[in-house]
Amino acid sequence: MLNRLLQVSITPEDTAAVSKFEANAREAIEHIATTPVDELLPELINNAIHFGIKVLIALLIYLAGAWLIKKIRGMLHRIFERRRTEKAIASFVESLTSISLTIILVIITVGTLGINTTSLAALLAAGGMAIGMALSGTVQNFAGGIMILMFKPFKAGDFIETENGYSGTVSEVNIFSTKLTTTDNRVIIIPNSTLSNGTVNNYSRNTMRRVEWLVGVEYGTDAGTVKKILEDIVKEEKRVLHVSTGAPADPLIALNALQDSAVQYVVRVWVKTSDYWDVFFRINEQIYTVLPQKGIGFPFPQMDVHITKPE
Repeated sequence: MLNRLLQVSITPEDTAAVSKFEANAREAIEHIATTPVDELLPELINNAIHFGIKVLIALLIYLAGAWLIKKIRGMLHRIFERRRTEKAIASFVESLTSISLTIILVIITVGTLGINTTSLAALLAAGGMAIGMALSGTVQNFAGGIMILMFKPFKAGDFIETENGYSGTVSEVNIFSTKLTTTDNRVIIIPNSTLSNGTVNNYSRNTMRRVEWLVGVEYGTDAGTVKKILEDIVKEEKRVLHVSTGAPADPLIALNALQDSAVQYVVRVWVKTSDYWDVFFRINEQIYTVLPQKGIGFPFPQMDVHITKPE
């Protein structure tokens, strides 16, 4: 693929330039062979002076350009620091800008010496295209990493769930991938292209979450009694939030559905995100323990079968 790209980049103008260079070289060799030494020496000195001036100018251009690139990189660094940009994306942009400007500076410096830079630029373009095609997947991950670092759908420390079923705490976000630490302490590395193009459930983005329990009891149980017991269980949990403490709503206890084998009640409360699982498991246990103590049973799925004897 690279050879094919390089062949395409050689134009008729380049072939003509090579032919012209060969002709000039032959003419220069013939001139040196036929010119007396006393006439040739001043000419060589004059050419050396002109070439030395070109080298000096090229050196000054390179030094000035290198100083300017350093200043531009420092300016970008200060801008990123003021805006508190993610370190990974700030470092990458600084490096990319510096490398790109350095390549341009080298081409300008070489052109100052009188060397044709058209073929060099074509070679760099062809090489860049070949590398880009070979690293297409990596480029997608890089673009996804830039999107994640810029728009921050999640950050280090957030607990997320991905579209492909992985869940855990984000331990690191870099340019190409994101690391998750699962609840059983496994480390999962996910390509950023997957995360940027898929659905991500961020459980840590908001400071509060709603917890819900669905409780099924036997038919014939008094609804007021069930709701009173569930209300008492919720009141005993001090981590449950109310409107007075900043929650969007007070706890809700209601009859939710009349199912085949049970009367279903729903309990909804708001808690801090950090308290979600502790409150969920504790009230779950309280419901299982307290309701039977109050004489309220949990029904099993059942089916009534009627057998009719033929006459």
